[in-house]
Amino acid sequence: MTSTPPSPFIGPGSPLDARQQAVVERVSAAEHASIVALPTDHPLDPKRRARDEATYPELIAQPDRIRETLAANDQALAELASVIAGMDVDRVFVTGAGDSLAVAIAARQLLETMLGVPCEPVQSLDLAYYLAPLVTPRSVVIALSSSGETTRTVEAALIAQHAGALTVAITNTAGSTLDQESERTLLLRATRVGWPTQSSTTALALLLDLGTRVGVLRHHPEAAALGTELAGIPDRMAEVIAALEPQLATIAEREHDSGTFLFSAAGPSWGSAIIGAAKVKECTPDRAEAIQVEEFHHYNSLKTGEPIWVIAPAGPSVPRAVHTASEAKRFGGRVVVVTTEGVDAFDAVADEVLTLPAVAEPLSPLLTVLPAQLTGYLLAMAQFGAAEAAEAALVTTGAADGRTP
Repeated sequence: MTSTPPSPFIGPGSPLDARQQAVVERVSAAEHASIVALPTDHPLDPKRRARDEATYPELIAQPDRIRETLAANDQALAELASVIAGMDVDRVFVTGAGDSLAVAIAARQLLETMLGVPCEPVQSLDLAYYLAPLVTPRSVVIALSSSGETTRTVEAALIAQHAGALTVAITNTAGSTLDQESERTLLLRATRVGWPTQSSTTALALLLDLGTRVGVLRHHPEAAALGTELAGIPDRMAEVIAALEPQLATIAEREHDSGTFLFSAAGPSWGSAIIGAAKVKECTPDRAEAIQVEEFHHYNSLKTGEPIWVIAPAGPSVPRAVHTASEAKRFGGRVVVVTTEGVDAFDAVADEVLTLPAVAEPLSPLLTVLPAQLTGYLLAMAQFGAAEAAEAALVTTGAADGRTP
């Protein structure tokens, strides 16, 4: 077992005081213990299967968890929005790692539009170790961690605290280190027995709700309409899950042995593409990569026979995403497109087109993330079925030959 990775904030010269350094050491040790307990890549690993199977009920319950989370945080959101609207904010940093960083990316467009200042999604290590000099008493630092014990995210919050910034925790765990070390906390109503789904979408909903509330207080002309539309998004999410799961299950049966899976998007749905690749890497033993639709064209990004999911709801990215889908086909790939009802630009180039209800693009990641999440889960279920069939065939062959398998 490897030792806990060191932090530059431990020891002489650290900007953190002795108490804060002790906090970092404690959460680092706890986080490392959880990492070494992850499942293996064996095709029938029971630990991975149990977690994969626990993912589905959590995934389909996301609309309810979002409603509960927004309702439970109504007063806290109102108070926080009032504080931020009254500040002379210079910059907002939304920081985290893994799915939390993807959530920050997905929320950026709405936050920047409503607040009128740069709102930067930042990997928590980068914020703590490299961008700390940019954090000022006029900054808002929103730190996302479901457990509230992610070491680098806690470090980022402590550095922001040291700089005098307004620190806001978004976490699933009341009383966690991130909760205790932040000035304000928004608590998720999510479960995480399976791989992360609810903890991502409830956090995203909180960020979008917070942004629209600040926008209303600052008299942004689009804020009230976005807030009203956001209230109806959980209903749209339930519709999307029911409509797309059968199509995605068929695709997963076809693609489960592909070995490598690509997800491409831009703008707010870039966060959904990152989450799609993450779900494949968590749920299966295979490789997955997220690549922005523009970056796809600067490398030989897809090899013959590989599948790609292009996520492009109605918005400015559609023309370039069409070109991405077309080039993927030219390279010999198989193309699944997720777009908005009424967008027909992909019909002539994609193998399958999955459509979503039309919503304002800044809110669309709450819909585009759903086929991304479902893809990882359904690929895993198809792979378990194939592995079981192969194992059964070996047993049958051995019995027929008079051998002990």
